[in-house]
Amino acid sequence: MQERFNQYRVMWILVFFDLPTNTAKERKAASLFRKQLIKDGFGMFQFSIYTRCCPSRENAAVHVRRTKMNLPKNGHVGILSITDKQFGMMELFYGKKPIETENPPQQLELF
Repeated sequence: MQERFNQYRVMWILVFFDLPTNTAKERKAASLFRKQLIKDGFGMFQFSIYTRCCPSRENAAVHVRRTKMNLPKNGHVGILSITDKQFGMMELFYGKKPIETENPPQQLELF
């Protein structure tokens, strides 16, 4: 059982996309593509990057094939499949929004 779910057998699918949203028809196609990814079990990693964990290469192939069937006509879509081990080696960095500080009040000096 342990070999069945090891970090080299479990796969991650990453779908990267840049879809046009200039017209109502393009916005609808982009929205439909995102909804189909979510319906298929993908979660948003970043705004245009969705990920899905699969227990095997065979299962990952099913979801890749399903994603390819739902590709919109326009735009750019990339699909990358990697092992859980490779996904775990990803380095993530979260920046902080700069906080505006108030200027301290002017201090008066007495002689």
